[in-house]
Amino acid sequence: MADGALSFTAAARPARAPLAGARIRLEPLAAEHHGRALFAASHGPGADPALWRYLPYGPFADPDGFVAWLSGLERSEDPLFFALVETAGGRPLGVAAYLRIAPEHGCIEIGHIWLGAELQRTAAATEAMYLLARQAFETLGNRRLEWKCDAANGRSRRAAERLGFTFEGVFRQHMVVKGRNRDTAWFSMLDREWPVVRAGFERWLDPANFDADGRPRAALAALRGAAPQR
Repeated sequence: MADGALSFTAAARPARAPLAGARIRLEPLAAEHHGRALFAASHGPGADPALWRYLPYGPFADPDGFVAWLSGLERSEDPLFFALVETAGGRPLGVAAYLRIAPEHGCIEIGHIWLGAELQRTAAATEAMYLLARQAFETLGNRRLEWKCDAANGRSRRAAERLGFTFEGVFRQHMVVKGRNRDTAWFSMLDREWPVVRAGFERWLDPANFDADGRPRAALAALRGAAPQR
C-alpha cells in the first residue's frame, strides 16, 4: 500500500432521529414542541447571563421571536440540530448540533452547543456529548470529530479538553461575530483515540461514580485510560 493510502470510502450522514441515554435524550429540534421550554431555560429567571456571549446569535427579546428563529433551524440538514431533553422530567434544557458534515472525509463537528443553567456541569450534559461522539464514530463511521470555539471562550476550551479532545491550535482573525474579531480554537478527536475516550466516559457515567448527593467521585480525565475497576 502506498504511503498514506487508506481503505476508507465514506462515513454515513447523521439521521434526523433521537439519541437516548440514561439521563438525557437528544431529540431532533422541533420549534413548536421544544421552543418555549428552551426559551425559559436560556432566558428565564436564573438563566446564565454569559450563555450567548460567544454564540453568533442571541439573546432573544421574546418567546415568539425565539420560536420563529428555531423554526428555521429545525429544517437545517447541516447543521443538524438536537434539543437536549432531560430523561426524568422531559424538559428541553439545551441544544447541540452536528455540523461541517463531510462523509467523504469521515469528518464531522459537534457545535452550536448551549446549555441552560440547570443543565450545565451535570452528568446529563456530559452524557449528551458522549452520545454524539459515540454515534459519530461507531454508527456513522467517522475518522475525525471536531470541536471549535472562540479562542476567548475559556469554558468551551476547558470542556473540550475535559471531554478528551486534543487542542490543535488557533486560527487567528478567523471570523467576525457580532461585530467583533473571533480567533478560533480548534480541537479534534480521532477514531483511534475513541476507544480510550469512550472507556473514560463510561466509567465516569457509571452510577457507582456518584455519591449520595450526585457528585462524581472521580474526574472524567482521571478515568480516561484507567484500569477497569474490579
